[in-house]
Amino acid sequence: MVNVSTVRKLSIAARIAAQHAGRTRTVSAVLKGARTTAVHFGRVLRQLFLEVTGFVFLALAFIGAGAFFREYAHYQAGQTTLGRVLVAIIFTLTFTWFGASSFWRVWKKG
Repeated sequence: MVNVSTVRKLSIAARIAAQHAGRTRTVSAVLKGARTTAVHFGRVLRQLFLEVTGFVFLALAFIGAGAFFREYAHYQAGQTTLGRVLVAIIFTLTFTWFGASSFWRVWKKG
């Protein structure tokens, strides 16, 4: 096991090295550039996430719309209940809202 005083000495040396590196213009510029790049990539990844999520939700809403038409045809033929038709409607509307709101967030931020 490492002696506590050795660990303490290493942490002090690391802190001094970090303070000294922060004072140089080159290291400071590199850190600012890395921070700016990370923020930019973070924004792009968030936009991509919202667009992909919106597409998936709208695809599920499209599937739900197909289920609605199928269940409505079965309801007209007397083969199913009104509850199944209502579930298909609610599913379709819910996922349409999720998809539209996801794309709306992307548009709002842009």
